[in-house]
This record gives sequence, C-alpha cells and structure tokens, in this order.
Amino acid sequence: MQGADRLSEKEKMLAGQLYRASNPELEAERLKAATLLQAYNSAGNHKPEEQLDVLKELLGAIGERTVLRPPFYCDYGYNIRLGEDVFVNFGCVFLDVARIAIGNGCQIGSYVQFLAADHPRDAHLRRQGLELGRSISVGRNVWIGAGALILPGVTIGDDAVVGAGSVVTRAVAPGVTVAGNPARERRSSGEP
Repeated sequence: MQGADRLSEKEKMLAGQLYRASNPELEAERLKAATLLQAYNSAGNHKPEEQLDVLKELLGAIGERTVLRPPFYCDYGYNIRLGEDVFVNFGCVFLDVARIAIGNGCQIGSYVQFLAADHPRDAHLRRQGLELGRSISVGRNVWIGAGALILPGVTIGDDAVVGAGSVVTRAVAPGVTVAGNPARERRSSGEP
C-alpha cells in the first residue's frame, strides 16, 4: 500500500485504483479535452480535415476510415482507442477514466454510452470523493444499437450485437446477440 501512496492521482486512475478526480492535474486534462471537444463539436460535419486533426490530438488512437459524428463527449480522450472502419453515430459518450478500446469495423448507434467510470460501493469511500475506472473492450465487427449503456469492466467479443437501449453489465461472448436491462443473450432470428 505504501507504493500506492506515491502514485499520482492520474497514475492511480490509469491503474484502476481509487483516485480523486478533483486533483488539479486531472482537472486540467479534462479542461483540455473539453476545449478540443468544443472545437470538434462546433465544426459540425463541414470541416472534416480540421475535425480529424482535433480527433488525432484528443484520442489515444483513431484508425483509418473511422467516422465519429458530432456531438461527441468524453472525459480525457487519451484513453480512447478506435480501430479502423469504425462508425460512431451522433451523441455518444465515452467516460474514459480507463481505457475504452473499440475494434475494427464496429458500428455504434446514436447516444450509446461507454461508462468506464465507477464508484466504490462503500459509502465512506464515496464521501471521501474517491472513484475508480474499469476498462471496456469491444471486439471487431460489433454492432451496438442506439441508446445502449456499456458499464465499467465490460468486454464484448467479436461479431456480437447489442440491442438498442440495452444495459450491458457483464461480458458478451463473440457472435452473441444481447438485449434488455440487464442485457441477456437472445436467440438469433436471422437476417432482417
């Protein structure tokens, strides 16, 4: 535990340990991200080259041919990794206090939320202003329907489908379709 005391709040956050988000270093990084997001979101779809430059500065990685429609919201940006040929529709939220990785070829509906931010269940720890993050990983060729919530620590396997409005609380196996609150496996009904 003594080594953990020597870590900065950012290092604790990135390690998935309890940390204080009110730390000045983290507040400055959120402000930088907010400034970049304002520039990105206000440009609309009218200046794609400028938007891509902003995304390259904001995000940890963005693959070729990836589309991220504004408005888009995140905490820090640098913990977000988007693969190639990813499509993220309007209004998505990435609370990226931990890594959020989206694989190649994913399609993400409007207003989907990736919530890597978490809070202790212990009321005493919450009163101290402590929180933590747990990474989210989405495999290749995943389709996530509009309004879905992906909760902290979730992994979604390749070729999976998450129904619109679902709340994903646990891992989704490759090739499986889930829907509901909480999201549960559904039988495939074939192609539309």
